[in-house]
Amino acid sequence: MLTLWGRLNSLNVQKAAFALEETGVPYRRIDAGMAFGVVDTPDFRSKNPNGLIPLLEDGDFTLWESNVIVRYVAAAYGAGTLYPADLKQRAEADRWMDWQQTTLNMALGPAFLQLIRTPADKRDAAVIAASAAATDTLMALLDGVLATRTHIAGDAFTMGDIPIAVIVHRWLNIPVTRSRYPALEAYYQRIMTRPAARACLLLPVT
Repeated sequence: MLTLWGRLNSLNVQKAAFALEETGVPYRRIDAGMAFGVVDTPDFRSKNPNGLIPLLEDGDFTLWESNVIVRYVAAAYGAGTLYPADLKQRAEADRWMDWQQTTLNMALGPAFLQLIRTPADKRDAAVIAASAAATDTLMALLDGVLATRTHIAGDAFTMGDIPIAVIVHRWLNIPVTRSRYPALEAYYQRIMTRPAARACLLLPVT
């Protein structure tokens, strides 16, 4: 049985859990990080010297970095579906996974930290506004793509949808001013009909 280390209110752990749930492969999840601790123990650090979550164990193989875990799970347990057989479709899924991590996550992060993890009397309105505006611009780009297809890499749900869906869930459920994007919102509603999404994406966002 696989083991996933990490608290489920972590965006990155949600990605890994979402992938595992989609494949149906048996796994157990152990809470770790923030209030749960664990990540600074010698045992955990021997498996992930960064001391971060998520961490996946598959037998004697350990893996960290959330999008890499999604790719591994998809290739190992969802080949041909989550992990597309067609190279171009797989590259399309990969592109959006990288964009989520390097671009969209960087834009949204400051607003999320200010609104959810910072006491109200210590929040910086300018940081929130700048982060929200940057994210809104990127969501407009995403809305344009999703107006032409049902999923991020085409007509089928793939590994590429997992990081995108997780961060869209966060964006649509934090208390920030945002534009209305019909295609993006319709995509989110489609995603939330999936049992794996409902099992992993928590409300309220924390």
